[in-house]
Amino acid sequence: MSVFKIRGGRKLKGEIIPQGAKNEALQILSAVLLTEEPVTIHNVPNIVDVNKLIDLIRDLGCKVEKLGEESYRFTAANINTLFLETDDYRRKAAALRGSVMLLGPILARYGKASIPKPGGDKIGRRRLDTHFLGFQKLGAKFNFDSSEHLFHIDASELKGCYMLLDEASVTGTANIIMAAVLAKGKTTIYNAACEPYLQQLCLMLNRMGAKISGVGSNLIYIEGVEKLDGTEHTLLPDMIEIGSFIGLAAMTQSEITIKNCRIDMLGIIPEIFRRLGIKMEFRGDDIHIPSQEKYEIETFIDGSILTIADAPWPGFTPDLLSIVLVVATQAKGTVLIHQKMFESRLFFVDKLIDMGAQIILCDPHRATVIGLDRKNSLRGIKMSSPDIRAGVALLIAALSANGTSEISNIDQIDRGYQNIDKRLKALGADIERVID
Repeated sequence: MSVFKIRGGRKLKGEIIPQGAKNEALQILSAVLLTEEPVTIHNVPNIVDVNKLIDLIRDLGCKVEKLGEESYRFTAANINTLFLETDDYRRKAAALRGSVMLLGPILARYGKASIPKPGGDKIGRRRLDTHFLGFQKLGAKFNFDSSEHLFHIDASELKGCYMLLDEASVTGTANIIMAAVLAKGKTTIYNAACEPYLQQLCLMLNRMGAKISGVGSNLIYIEGVEKLDGTEHTLLPDMIEIGSFIGLAAMTQSEITIKNCRIDMLGIIPEIFRRLGIKMEFRGDDIHIPSQEKYEIETFIDGSILTIADAPWPGFTPDLLSIVLVVATQAKGTVLIHQKMFESRLFFVDKLIDMGAQIILCDPHRATVIGLDRKNSLRGIKMSSPDIRAGVALLIAALSANGTSEISNIDQIDRGYQNIDKRLKALGADIERVID
């Protein structure tokens, strides 16, 4: 196990390039199994979760060629579906929540699949009902083996249909789309997720020969086709990293330029940080955050306390609420953070309180942050990273704090952020990875 040792209180300066989008990668890499022809993917992030998924794809028999530091070619001409029955597959798939994204492509091409209950962040129950209800409406039959914690799915004849999703699940929508592109007939998905990463998946599938319309809306139409061809695709920059770097700059009073952001795909993210009082400039496709001594949280028009809540796209992504919360600790003003989706995702605030932050945890979903307005700096402590996003929020807090902090369980951070310690060092951060 490794820990981060951080000596905080330093102002950072320089440019940083966001990695390829983790959440897009998990969808796009799964989609390579839909065709026997080569698919080339660029801007693939070198992070634990993505590398685990690539290993699983390779174990299934897909030929994987690394063309460069961030580019791969996948050829899924000969998939060994028997691997799905092995203990090795069960063990690896259970350790990676993104493994559920393999279901749609495998069902579409081979008509059956099995998968253990996926792993991932410890942020409360994350149900898979949307995935399975969608597959079921397409004609699949599934059964959960409680003794082995294994899902068995029979999809020998998928047929298009109309479905109204019970929630606008991003991974659920993506999985259903990947299953439907090779199903017979027309599929209509209402209440579909419409995040940029899902739009990217649909555009890539259309280049492969799929017939998907309504991309970018919550009403998706799919005409099933017989087969898909190969293609080439470049992942978007990771919007969660971009938001994290905006928050980092504000908390550490740093001047940072985030390069190649695809600002047109960031939605409301920059505006939410502006509501916290953070100044930023768009320079072409770069975001420049000047050094700010102070920043003040806006109120609503009637003067009431600002509430920032997560919502399906184009609402604010839940993955950045942890970052917004930590940034608010040094702002002037008060904000209510409302995390609606995951009941355990705010449970890292006790560490921030130990560091000197003023936070009231109202319940598992809501926290009120009373900003310190820089009158008191956070202080360094020893803490553990509970999940990817909370881990980076704590890292940002540590970089802004007086004294030395240690963050353990940093494997969680490595799951979503590529070489984060080296990239922060390049900006002037005093951070060291220590083998415990």
